[in-house]
Amino acid sequence: MTTFEKVQKMIAEQLGINDLSKITEDSDIIADLEADSLDIFILLSNFDKEFGTSISDEDAMKLKTIGDIVKYVDAHKAE
Repeated sequence: MTTFEKVQKMIAEQLGINDLSKITEDSDIIADLEADSLDIFILLSNFDKEFGTSISDEDAMKLKTIGDIVKYVDAHKAE
């Protein structure tokens, strides 16, 4: 499973999205997928656990799209 597929699945579960095709790399986590601040906090925590990353608040503010998240995770995940 690719990083995108894992992130997509985790977002779908957190936000209750049944149609995975609605979650693309271009999807904006807030504008398109309607995530609120609690959803984002939980997702970031789950990404840290799943991928062994540690996403700082400063970096989190820069992650707008699913593609941004995937690129960040790929660059920072523990091997």
